[in-house]
Amino acid sequence: MIKVTDRTVQIDHKKQQKIAGISSVLGSTIEWYDFFLYGTMAAIIFPQLFFSQQDPYVATLLTFSTYAIGYLARPLGAILFGHFGDKIGRKISLIATLLIMGTVTVLIGLLPGYEKIGLLSPILLTLLRFIQGFAIGGEWPGSVLVSMEWGTNKNRGFMATLPQIGVPLGLILGTAVTSLFISISGDNFQTWGWRVPFILSIVLVLVGLLIRFNLLETPSFQKVLDEKKLPKLPVVSIFKYYPKQVLSAVFSNVSSDIAFGVFAFYTTTYGITYLGLNKSIFVNATLVGAIIAVFTIFLTGYISDKISPKKILGFGNILLILWALPYFYLLNTKNTGLIFLAVIIALVIHATMWAPLAPVIASSFPAHLRYSGSAISFMLRSMIGGGFAPLISTYLLNKFHSGYAISVYIILAAVISLFALRYVDIKYQKED
Repeated sequence: MIKVTDRTVQIDHKKQQKIAGISSVLGSTIEWYDFFLYGTMAAIIFPQLFFSQQDPYVATLLTFSTYAIGYLARPLGAILFGHFGDKIGRKISLIATLLIMGTVTVLIGLLPGYEKIGLLSPILLTLLRFIQGFAIGGEWPGSVLVSMEWGTNKNRGFMATLPQIGVPLGLILGTAVTSLFISISGDNFQTWGWRVPFILSIVLVLVGLLIRFNLLETPSFQKVLDEKKLPKLPVVSIFKYYPKQVLSAVFSNVSSDIAFGVFAFYTTTYGITYLGLNKSIFVNATLVGAIIAVFTIFLTGYISDKISPKKILGFGNILLILWALPYFYLLNTKNTGLIFLAVIIALVIHATMWAPLAPVIASSFPAHLRYSGSAISFMLRSMIGGGFAPLISTYLLNKFHSGYAISVYIILAAVISLFALRYVDIKYQKED
């Protein structure tokens, strides 16, 4: 007979809280490593490899179109994984997303180029990118919920921001591995060097799966099971009873995704094609900025438990408005030091917005519909924002021949987010 005491329960809860935090950070890092790896290669190698019959401008547009496809697939993944996450649990959905993402990433690394299989190459690339985005649609909300729902009223905001650290960590890992194989493969980077980072993803996936198998269902979801509150059709219920929460969550956070699409991905293309600079400058600047962003997310996540995460998000949008024009001014100097400064500050500002985004969205919905509500809201904002940011930036630069046109695009997005933030209600942050 096993004697269960309050202290035993408390120790078990703390242990699961640690596992949940590690699982969410590692899983999110792996998912975003895969996703960002595609974004980096889309900027420096894919136009020539998969769209070699097009002129450079058209090839870039087509490449970033496949990038956008991944974002268009996210809401579909959000609906499916959100449904099962609210019906049968968070854990199973998270294991599925990790398996799908890892498999697809390895297949991209093995995909032949245009010269070998012709039109089939970009078609398969687009399909794999779609599946990749589909998996992301379920990964982020699941990671956030598992971490947040194992938290307590004292640290729930911080716990919800832990998966957000996976974004800069994934960017760091993806950028570092890319930079390493650019150096190792040299002139062979276009033939085999770019493939290795994709294939190495399988190692990370196996580690992530081992940790997630040791994770239990969250107390919040267990409470839903005990009270028999399982919804029949979570997605229908979300749009029927919580349309305001969805809209406010989407538009209050859309600027962060647009900013990241420009700062982390399009900047490299801008530097190479418009400024004529070496790609390593931007790859390394992004790497340094991402490292600092990790600490920024930790700090803002901690503060979110002390003050409203809405205030932090609003402050981040104001900083974004102020930095949008100086950002391209510094890039245009072509000075390596100033380019590093521009990218680092930009990624720190994004991190300031990115950390509170998780508790703002997740706390807008009750536990029995939280997976679906969070997934749909997050993925719609991603589709509207970051998915089209590199594509729109490419068009604006070609149309106006100035990076400042992109600055205006960022500023308008931040103004919209500030307005929508007024309607955000995070009353469920401390409900459990």
